[in-house]
Amino acid sequence: MRKAFATADEVFSWIGEFLNQEKGQDVRSFRLDRIELLASMFGNPQLSYRTIHVAGSKGKGSTSAMMASILDAAGFRTGLYTSPHLLSYKERITIAGREIPDEAFASAGDRLREKVERIDPAAFPGGCPPTFFELLTLLGFLMFRDLGCEWVVLEVGMGGRLDATNICLPEASVLTRIELEHVEYLGDTIAKIAGEKAGIVKRGRPVLCGRQPEEALAVFREKARAAESPFSYLPDLCTIDSAVVDRTGTRIGFTLTDRAASERFSATLRLFGRIQAENAGLAALAIRQAAPEVSSDTIVRGLEAAWLPARSEVVPGEPPVMFDGAHTPASVAFALETFSALFPGPATLIFGCALGKDVGAMARELSPRFDEVIVTTPGSFKKSDSGETLAAFTAAGKTARFFPDPEAALADAESAGRPVLVTGSFYLAAEIMRRLKCGTS
Repeated sequence: MRKAFATADEVFSWIGEFLNQEKGQDVRSFRLDRIELLASMFGNPQLSYRTIHVAGSKGKGSTSAMMASILDAAGFRTGLYTSPHLLSYKERITIAGREIPDEAFASAGDRLREKVERIDPAAFPGGCPPTFFELLTLLGFLMFRDLGCEWVVLEVGMGGRLDATNICLPEASVLTRIELEHVEYLGDTIAKIAGEKAGIVKRGRPVLCGRQPEEALAVFREKARAAESPFSYLPDLCTIDSAVVDRTGTRIGFTLTDRAASERFSATLRLFGRIQAENAGLAALAIRQAAPEVSSDTIVRGLEAAWLPARSEVVPGEPPVMFDGAHTPASVAFALETFSALFPGPATLIFGCALGKDVGAMARELSPRFDEVIVTTPGSFKKSDSGETLAAFTAAGKTARFFPDPEAALADAESAGRPVLVTGSFYLAAEIMRRLKCGTS
C-alpha cells in the first residue's frame, strides 16, 4: 500500500508521471471519454456547482480571474481553474485566486490515485492512461466539490472541443479573442481555431463573446445559432469610455447596454494594460448574464480585486522588471503598449519563446522599442530554438545577445540599469520570476 500524500507537491509529482499531452502527445489521442469515465467514478463532481467556462487565445486568464473575483465579492465560494502556473501548480486550482491548503490537495489526490491505479492503463478509452491535464482537471473538480464551492470559473487549457474541462455544463460560455496559436493541434486558420474553441458552447446555454476577427465571429455566431444558445457580442453591448495605465494600475470606464437600459462602470484595476478594459467589460457582461443577482457595486469591487501573475506584472526594484507571458504577435503588442506606458524611456528586452511560435512577427514588433535585446531559453519544459530567435531579431534590425541561462540573462540586463521587459513565454517568465524573487526574499 502506497503512503498517503502529505503535501500538494507530492500530488503534483504523481500527476507529473502522466505528463505526456503537453510534451507532444499525438493530436489523435485528444478525447473526452477518458475524463468522462474518470469523473463518473467520482459521481461527476463538475456538476455539483454552477460553472462559467472560458476559452480563447488572448485574455481568457484575466477574464476568468475577474469573473471569479466578482462572484467572490458577491459572497459566493468560488473556485478558479487556470493555466499555466508561474511558480507552483497550486496557482492553477484556487479559491478566487487564494491559495488552498495542502491538506485539501492531499485528500483529493489520495482518492484520485487510488481509483486511477486500480485500472489497467490499456483499459482506458484510447488504450492509454489519462493525461497529465486530465488528472489535474479532475483534481480541481474534486477539490472544488470538497471545499463546498457554489461557483467555479473554468479556463480551458488548450482549444476547447476536446479539452478536459469540456465535460462541465456551464451557466454561460465565454469566448475571448482568437489568434493563431497551437496550429499543430487546433488548425492553421483563424476559422479552424475558432471551431475548436466554439466546442465549449452548450445547447441552450448563453454565449458571451469578446471582440473577434471576422472569421472567428462568423464561426461563433453559427455555432451559437445551431445550439440555440443566446449570443451576446461585446462590441454590440459594451462601450469602452476610458483606459489609462500608470504605476497605480489601469483606470477604466465602460458602459454596458442591455435593451433600453445603459449603465456605466468605473474601476481601477490591479491588472495592467488598456486591453484589460475589454476583459473587464466581458467579465461584467458574463456575470450579468450568469448571475444577474450580483449588484453593480459588487461587480466593481470584484474587478478591482482581481489579480493574475505575469500579466504585465511589475516587480519593483532598481531596475524594475515587468513580466508578461505574451507569446503571440498580438499579445506581445499589448504587452509592449503597457510597458511603454509605464516605462517610456530607454529599456532592455529579455526574450525567449517555444518552438512553433511566430517569432519573426514578435521580433518585428519588439525590436524598435528596445536599446538592448537579450535572448535566452524559456526553461526546459518546451523545446526552443535560440538560433531561430536570434536570426529573427537580426532580420528585424536588432542585434541580440544570447545567454542560455535565464539567470545570467537577468543579471546582464539589470547591470545596464534600464527597466526590463521579460516576455515571449509564460515558462520564461516563471524561470526569471522564480530566480528574481528568490534572490530578493
